[in-house]
This record gives sequence, structure tokens and C-alpha cells, in this order.
Amino acid sequence: MTLPFWTRGDLNAFFGLGINMLVNVLVLAGLCIGVVNIAPDDVYGIILPALGIELLVGNIFYFYLARRLAMKEQRADVTALPYGPSVPHMFIVTLVIMLPTYLATKDAVAAWTAGLAWAFIIGCIILIGAFVGPTIRHLTPRAAMLGTLAGISLAFISMRPGAQMWGALWIALPVFMIIIAGFIAGVRLPGNFPIGLAALLVGCAIGWIGGYMEPAAVTDAAEAIAIGIPSLNVDLLLDGLEGISPLLATAIPLGIYNFTEAMSNVESAAAAGDNYNLRHVLLADGTGAVVGAALGSPFPPAVYIGHPGWKAAGGRISYSLASGVLIFALCAFGLFPLLAALLPIPAIVPILLFIGLVIGSQAFVAVPKAHYAAVVLAAIPSLAQWGSGMVHDALLAAGTSVQEVGVDALANGGVLYGGLATIGAGSVLVGMILGTIAVFVIDRRFVHAAAACGVGGVLTLVGLIHSEEVHVFSNPRIALGYGLAGVVCLAYSLLKLPPREPDLSDPMDLEVAAERSRFVREDERVAVHA
Repeated sequence: MTLPFWTRGDLNAFFGLGINMLVNVLVLAGLCIGVVNIAPDDVYGIILPALGIELLVGNIFYFYLARRLAMKEQRADVTALPYGPSVPHMFIVTLVIMLPTYLATKDAVAAWTAGLAWAFIIGCIILIGAFVGPTIRHLTPRAAMLGTLAGISLAFISMRPGAQMWGALWIALPVFMIIIAGFIAGVRLPGNFPIGLAALLVGCAIGWIGGYMEPAAVTDAAEAIAIGIPSLNVDLLLDGLEGISPLLATAIPLGIYNFTEAMSNVESAAAAGDNYNLRHVLLADGTGAVVGAALGSPFPPAVYIGHPGWKAAGGRISYSLASGVLIFALCAFGLFPLLAALLPIPAIVPILLFIGLVIGSQAFVAVPKAHYAAVVLAAIPSLAQWGSGMVHDALLAAGTSVQEVGVDALANGGVLYGGLATIGAGSVLVGMILGTIAVFVIDRRFVHAAAACGVGGVLTLVGLIHSEEVHVFSNPRIALGYGLAGVVCLAYSLLKLPPREPDLSDPMDLEVAAERSRFVREDERVAVHA
């Protein structure tokens, strides 16, 4: 079979994914410089070239997988998996790992090394997930996983872009309308002009005509262009790994989430007709994070949500590779400072808000209506972590701290920092546990709910959740709360209530019920065989 390397559909998908990745890299560079105060020379000379090489290699690998699948199945309509810097992790590593480290130490390099160690741990966990991930996904309800992601999307993806947009709404809102009309309402532009490119051009035109941008900054950025060659920075990584313990409470649950999200994305591609090997995908994602950390990038890569969308847009085997090549070239030739001077921030952050909206709303599209309460419950820990982080960072910016002010004094002023910090510690894993418990209780699977409570208690005792550090016998009273909740669930199980019947009017409920029945039959078959 003659397989075309490039198609018209690849061009359309390339502009959509390429603009998305371009925005993400501009934002993460801005976060490094503006939030963590890392020197621009380090950001553009080390971090971005490291990110560029990991994205290039990863996209070459996914191009190879797509081409191999197309040749194996003799199909020309295979779509490569989209691959780029992980958006949730980009905000979490900056706002939850690097920023608190910087505020506590006033050392941007120490914050950077903490981010590298965190990304390295994420990569190692994803590599492990290549072998144990299917079992974890089998045991975790979809509502718990997607509800946790919804919380991350609201707190760490949507809030900051929203605040930036409303700082210059006359630029941002027209851009946002183009994005909403094109990507959500499905309105095509004349000549099938790429939506992402149109939104960016309109925003830039308004920003420059309206005097928002500074021409002198473009000249300075053009003079600062310098080639960045990727290099090993293992010494920085080792410095970060020396203080690894406080990072585990966030890295372990996020690593678990990362490989379970990758599994969901592979299944989504399979539903669209492209069956990729899950183990290959997880090994590629984990290796990318580990290699990136060794090169100096604290931002793990990931397979993106949205393969069916890019397939519908006409993307085939090369659109993601072209995006990876573009980002690598921009990183290697040091062009991102120039792009930052040319592109108004209010013109590019609306697409991040759009991503947050899509991820958040997905949780309510892909789960049964009966599980909506579990989705909301799973989102609360991430919102709590964001709220406690705002309080913590505000006090540090004011020249004081939570310890100096006192948790009781904050509570007397109506700021419940203690509770927010406790529920938000290890928020991703907390959300998964709470969402799982809620789903099992809603479905009247009380023994399963009791087991989930037990897992929550054990994770609390070892400090993986509800604690700032991983250590044994952490927060025994909270662990006791999980234990007593498990006892209540076991008491309900003695009532011998039948499981909740699926809602015949809810297609997602019927799908989840059918999937559960398939798993039960498989478990019974394995038990009989044993």
C-alpha cells in the first residue's frame, strides 16, 4: 500500500495542535520566569531545548507507531496520537512544587531542581504503570478518575488564564468567542481556515492595533535570539532528588493519574478505530519524562486528550510529528522570547481556558448521571489545594507565613486554611479515593466502598494523602475517620441490598453496567480456571 506522508487534513490538524502546543510552551516559559523567577537564560537556553528534544523524539515515535499500524492494517486513515507537554502537570509543577519551594528558599535554582526531581518521579511511576496500570484502571470507577481531572482543570488550568483574560478582556473575549464557536459549536470558517490560527491572528491584531504591545520589546527579543543546544543536567536532577520526600505526596498520585489518563486516551483512540499498544504508549511517556528531567525540563510530556477530534479534522500520521518538529525548532533556535514579544498574552490564554472547559465538562459526558455527585466530590480536593495554596502564597508575598499568623487566627477570620490544606494534600489521590467511595456507595456496592475506605486509611497513615510529607503514622485521626466510614459501609452490606439498577434512559449508565458485567464474568472465568 502506498501511504501518503502528508494530507490536507494533516495541515488542518497541525494548525490546531501546533497552536495548542505553542500556547502551552509560551505559558510554561512565562510561568518559569514570571512565577518562579528562573533566569531567562536558563529557561530559553536549557529548559526549552530539553522540552523540545523530548517532544521531537516522542512525536517521531508516535509517527512510527501510526505508520506501522497503517501498514499492518492496510489503512490510510490511521491518526497518530497527539503528544505534547502535559497541561495539568505544567501548572501543578509550577504552582504546587516550584513556587512554594522558591517562596520558602528565595532560590529559583532550588525550585527548578525540585521540579526536575518531581518530573523524574512522575516518569518512573508511569514506567511502572506500563505493567500495573490495567489493574488499577479495572478497580477505579470512571467518575473518580474524570472527577479528579475536572478538579485539576478548574483549579490549575482554568483559573489563572481566566484571571489573565479579564485583565484585558477587549483582546481575550473576541478570541475566546472564535475558539468556542469553532471547537465547541463546530462552526467552520470560510475555506476551512484553521480555527486556532484565526483566533491567534485576531487577538494579535486587536492587541497591536489597540496599543497593548510594545514594539521596543520585539527589538530587544530579536537581539536576544540564541541557539539552545540540549545538554545533560543530571547534577541539577540529583540536587533535587536529595529532598525527594515532600514531593512524593504529589508526584505519586499524579504519576498514577498520568498513566491511567494515558490508558483512557488509548481506549478513546481505539473507539475511533486506531488500536495502539498501551504498553508502548506508557513506556514512551515515562521515558520522555525521565529523559526530559535529566536534560533539565521539569515538564513531563503526555499523550493528549482529543485523538478522535484530530481524526475528525482530517489528521493522519504526520500532523503531530509536524507539531513536534515546529516546537523543537522554535526551542532550539531560541525564538520563544521573540514570540512572547509578538503575541499578546490575552490572545493566547483563551485556548487554555477552553482546554480547562473541555476537560471539566468531559467528566459529566462520560459518566452515568447517577455518578455526578461522585464527580463533584472527586473535584473538591484539587479546589481545596488551590485555595490553600492561594492563602499560603499570599501570606508569603505579604512578608509573613501561615506559621506566623497561626491556623487558629486564620480560622477566626473565616479562612479555614487548616481544613483546606489537609484535604488538598495529595489532592489527586484523595479525589480518586473519595470519588471511588462515592461511586460504590451510590451503586450499593458497600463491601467495595469499605475496601476503598480502607485504602484511604492506609494511604493516610503513610502520608501519601492528607499530609505534607510521606512518613509512617501520619494523621491517625483522619485514618480513623476512613476506618469508621468503612465500618459504616460494612454495616450497610449486612442489609443485603441489591445493587443499583442501571437507568435505562442513560446510555452511559448502560455502558458502565455492561462493562462491569464483563469484568465480573472475566473474574469468574479466571477463578474457575485457577
